[in-house]
Amino acid sequence: MVEIVGGDGAAADVLVVPVLADATFGPGAAEVVGALGPWVEGYLADQEFTGKANQVATLPGGSTGYGRVMLVGVGDEVDAEVLRRAAATAGRATGRHATVATTLGQLGVDGAAEFVAFGYLLGQYRFEKYLSEPKPATTERLVLVGADDDALAAARRGEVLARAVAYARDLINEPAAAKPPAELAARAGEIAGRHGMEIRVYDESEFDAEGFGGLKAVNAGATNPGRMVVIRYRPDGARRSLTMVGKGIVFDSGGLSIKPAASMETMKTDMSGAAAVFAAIDAIATLGIVVNVTAIAPLTENVIGGAAQRPGDVMRARNGKTIEVLNTDAEGRLVLADGLSLAAEDQPDLIVDIATLTGSCQIALGPKIAGMWSDDEEAAAVVASAAERAGEKLWRMPLEREYRSHVESSVADMKNTGERYGGAIAAALILSEFAGDGPWVHLDIAGPARAAKAEHYLAVGGSGFGVCTLVEVAAAYAEQ
Repeated sequence: MVEIVGGDGAAADVLVVPVLADATFGPGAAEVVGALGPWVEGYLADQEFTGKANQVATLPGGSTGYGRVMLVGVGDEVDAEVLRRAAATAGRATGRHATVATTLGQLGVDGAAEFVAFGYLLGQYRFEKYLSEPKPATTERLVLVGADDDALAAARRGEVLARAVAYARDLINEPAAAKPPAELAARAGEIAGRHGMEIRVYDESEFDAEGFGGLKAVNAGATNPGRMVVIRYRPDGARRSLTMVGKGIVFDSGGLSIKPAASMETMKTDMSGAAAVFAAIDAIATLGIVVNVTAIAPLTENVIGGAAQRPGDVMRARNGKTIEVLNTDAEGRLVLADGLSLAAEDQPDLIVDIATLTGSCQIALGPKIAGMWSDDEEAAAVVASAAERAGEKLWRMPLEREYRSHVESSVADMKNTGERYGGAIAAALILSEFAGDGPWVHLDIAGPARAAKAEHYLAVGGSGFGVCTLVEVAAAYAEQ
């Protein structure tokens, strides 16, 4: 574990300093380059190093007292996300060094130390549990040069967020066989136990009595029984309440409406929503954010078995509404129907659901932007602002009521699939039937929940997208 401290960074293995556009030296850079000698500027020119964001140039430490000096480009407009990415670039490149010092936190961005700590730690993230010869980062200490107590407090928040995202990534990247619903429920129990939070885990014997018809239907074909997990965080003095509902399909074969083999390769990530709400409530409790928070996660596999639900079956959700199942691969909305119905019963100030729900959303917005739906302007604004602070990209999509006709059924209250076009909107409209009458926001993270390539603070695999947004939503409500 990397220890984050303040100090002058003297004798660190590596000193990381920022360079702005047009090779303009940032805090600490001019001094260290001057100490290295006049050859450096010519060398940088030969390397075409201009300070463009995330460019890196590594120099021998010479007489500076550092083993190496690393120049990291931050471009011409430095903000929180630029700092996260620059620090992550440094983290990625310095993983074999025990002590790293940096002046990135001196760039004049409010809360800079938080973003530097967050980016640096996630830049070193690797999921190597199943490698016979893992090569984890060996950095022991990150020195934020010149950091005062306020900066170190901000860095602590960045560390908590980074570790929460890493936790979510670990859950997502775990092979499906190693994380059946009972195992994920046990992990949730560990989180609750650390903070003294109340947890209720419903097992398969309770699904009928509790009205979890969607969860029961999707779980019907699986050997591993499903679970419904509810964690409650209730700090003293809290006035507002937030409920987070995360889709927890631990593996999705498509059920009888089976996916092509290639489409199943990444389906261990279909529980990214559940991972996000578990990690978020852990971070919220660790930070002591004063807001009542409930995390709900319906957990199941969607696989083929003799008892699997069939196209044409009808399921009844917890709130009594029925859904005709025409495509068993549109299963996320079925389990979320129960989770949202359960959430609505508490009448929180806001319900946010988060799910890798539709390929349609990914087609519309690509791999890096999540879709957001809501019919409440204030709630949508809170979540959008939270995502911006978190550096997670959302785009609000229309909750077009005219498209409700796309999911009309002749035998049930609705069907689980609509027409070819507008599929992500149709899915959101289905969810809206179960979210109650209070403020509700739906996040479809099908694109950004998984990173196809490593860059800045992203590693290949589960991204942990949504964790930071949910924490920022909680923080926003705590301030109201």
